[in-house]
Amino acid sequence: MSRVVIDGKKIGEDYPPYIIAELSANHNGSIETAIQTISEAKKCGAHAIKLQTYTPDTMTINSDKEDFKINGGLWDGYNLYELYKEAHTPFEWHQELFNHARKVGITCFSSPFDETAVDLLEDLNAPAYKVASFEATDLPLIKYIASTKKPMIMSTGMANLKEIEEMVDVAKSNGCKDLILLHCISSYPAPTEQSNLLTIPDMKSRFDVQIGLSDHTTTNTAAVAATALGATIFEKHFILDRNSIGPDSSFSIEPDELQSLCAETCNAWKSLGLAGYDTKPAEEANLKFRRSIYFTKDIRKGDVVSKESIRRIRPGFGLEPKYYDDLLGKKVYRDISAGTAAKWSHFEEKK
Repeated sequence: MSRVVIDGKKIGEDYPPYIIAELSANHNGSIETAIQTISEAKKCGAHAIKLQTYTPDTMTINSDKEDFKINGGLWDGYNLYELYKEAHTPFEWHQELFNHARKVGITCFSSPFDETAVDLLEDLNAPAYKVASFEATDLPLIKYIASTKKPMIMSTGMANLKEIEEMVDVAKSNGCKDLILLHCISSYPAPTEQSNLLTIPDMKSRFDVQIGLSDHTTTNTAAVAATALGATIFEKHFILDRNSIGPDSSFSIEPDELQSLCAETCNAWKSLGLAGYDTKPAEEANLKFRRSIYFTKDIRKGDVVSKESIRRIRPGFGLEPKYYDDLLGKKVYRDISAGTAAKWSHFEEKK
């Protein structure tokens, strides 16, 4: 499975997890807040900040018909147009946001929701593209994004296996060579018990691409567990302060939680290491505290070893305990004092 490189950063099993802070609607209509959020994401250790590039008119139409109303859930009472009007990141902000991200040293890219958004992001030299879960079945959009030949990250929330196969096929057959799939539960917030993280190694074997997690749970537990299952990239909605009520605030993490996400997933990755049974460097100093065979009473040359004269005790400077039965009944060829570690030389006649 090949690594993916985004803006010079390598993503794969041999590298620490790649962390994306999702700005989404958490600017709450303020470009100053958006700029501050980008700076904070960098301070917290995130590798990338991700925008969402759409307008209410590129997302839907302004209609009060029942089809367009949201009933229940986090955004109850909105129609779709109203929600996207409140939540969108204006096209005219993008240049300044990309410039600021480059200034502070964090990668900036976005989820485009139609072809005009892709064109805007191409003009800004976006280094990668993200396909949102709700657009996973918009194969014409995926085709258009793939034609840029930039790395693509595609969320699979709500998509069944056939739909994921279709989106992967369209991306690969239209120019995308660097593809990452994100396991995702499209619920806001997502219940931890429905995370189904075992999907990650299954996706990895089916599609032979890097797999990550778009995590909408309210803790970092799922992300840490996913690291152990082979996830190499994580996306989490990020807000400066959840008390700044907005469309996405309730399922977004704050700076201290983003710092923890970066640290905990990296530590989980480090803990995986390599399969093997050799003594680890951290264990070497403790080898001397294993059990071994010691003489526990004074014994004279020519005496025969008995259960009263040797024991299996700590420390580990003597012969291994597995030789205990072999030593019983053997004659020693020198005087030995109690507390002496048993050696084969004690049982060999000097020449």
